[in-house]
Amino acid sequence: MIETQNISLQYGKRILFDEVNIKFTGDNCYGIIGANGAGKSTFLKILSGEIDPNSGLVNIEPGKRMAVLSQNHYEFDEFNVLDTVIKGHSVLWKIMKEKDAIYAKEDFSEADGLKASELEGEFAEMDGWNAESDAAALLSGLGIVEADHYRSMTEISGNQKVRVLLAQALFGNPDILILDEPTNDLDVKTISWLEDFLLDFRNTVIVVSHDRHFLDTVCTNIVDIDFSKLTTFSGNYSF
Repeated sequence: MIETQNISLQYGKRILFDEVNIKFTGDNCYGIIGANGAGKSTFLKILSGEIDPNSGLVNIEPGKRMAVLSQNHYEFDEFNVLDTVIKGHSVLWKIMKEKDAIYAKEDFSEADGLKASELEGEFAEMDGWNAESDAAALLSGLGIVEADHYRSMTEISGNQKVRVLLAQALFGNPDILILDEPTNDLDVKTISWLEDFLLDFRNTVIVVSHDRHFLDTVCTNIVDIDFSKLTTFSGNYSF
């Protein structure tokens, strides 16, 4: 669950949001709609913590993990494609790197052994042993062929980077998934794959998209931004 409490945001005299209170819960997919300039992407940035509102709070249920579709196509240029996807689960990635560092020690101590054992337990609880195969399956579903999985992010095209970053957001079954224009640069086949993925997804999704057919297919709820307020429509909502 993620909710806003009295969120307000104003740029000069322009009020984007005025004491917005809204809650996103359960295995629902919320599509955010509104006129150009209404603040759809800005609202997602507030939810993700990228932008601070002038006032109000964003509350996330304790213990829940959020994943956000990155818009920075150069952020992961030092990594290969598969690692970029796995980095979408930052806690799992950190454990993987800690394990590798311990096992690489020449003077492996008893304390190192205890720490490694602890990390292995956490790694197993997060289904870490399947991380690479799960990441590879997402990449393949999004049209990134296996031969490219170990290429550097600097070696792939901008179109491919979009797909890798989408796989990153989807990786590891996040509790809250925030997607800003996830169908950009995707072909019809890949959009259909993403629709099926989200229809089967059992956690909370909040999505902005210009593709109304996509929203109509995957969303259980629509949130309309209009005159600095947000209104939620439940159930099937035809555009």
